[in-house]
Amino acid sequence: MNPTSIKVLLQHFPLFKSLAEDELDLIVHLAKKRVYLKGSHIFLQGEPLSNVYFISNGKIKIYRLDPQGNEQIVNILNRGGMFPHQGFFRNTDYPAYAQAMEDTVLFFIPIHSFEKFLIHNPEVCMKIFRILGEQIVDLQKRLEEKLLYNTYEQILLLLLRLAKNHGDKLTAANVRLNTQFTNRDLANMIGSSRETISRTLSQLKKKNMIDNDENGYMIINTEKLKEELI
Repeated sequence: MNPTSIKVLLQHFPLFKSLAEDELDLIVHLAKKRVYLKGSHIFLQGEPLSNVYFISNGKIKIYRLDPQGNEQIVNILNRGGMFPHQGFFRNTDYPAYAQAMEDTVLFFIPIHSFEKFLIHNPEVCMKIFRILGEQIVDLQKRLEEKLLYNTYEQILLLLLRLAKNHGDKLTAANVRLNTQFTNRDLANMIGSSRETISRTLSQLKKKNMIDNDENGYMIINTEKLKEELI
């Protein structure tokens, strides 16, 4: 891919939109493109942190394994996302696994080169701090949900979060998820069981709070879910 094409793609990332042409040229010379097929890993938990990645197209699942080997999904990232969110300016390892949920196109930059770029571009550095702040707030909210809500309520909150982050609005109330999550995926997001998720989704379908379209994508009635939480 030629530098001009890379520049056009990088300009779509919120992190780089405010850069001047010469500043963006620096990133273009650092960035490399790579395609990952569905199911393949970008890196493994515990490997030395070597690159920072930017999603041009596709979806990435960030997850950890607990001591018993159970998967705990930390985040699902879409086009325009960056990962990992930690490890800048210190020697460390990748804190989790990163896996392609579908065929995915990534740009990556060696972490040391990106750190040098950040030192000379404090505006981009501040944007990253804001992203990190949003991640911390999200993790705090999830912890609060775990402490303050029962499993049924946690599932409702999870569906509302997915509708916000991975949904396409159909009507004022209905949102269709643009990613197909298995019951195991949903369970791993909140530390529940697949059976509990399956049972709860069946209840929500009977109450007309969720449905599936002809292609199997979940449709969520956000208004009814919010009313159920009151």
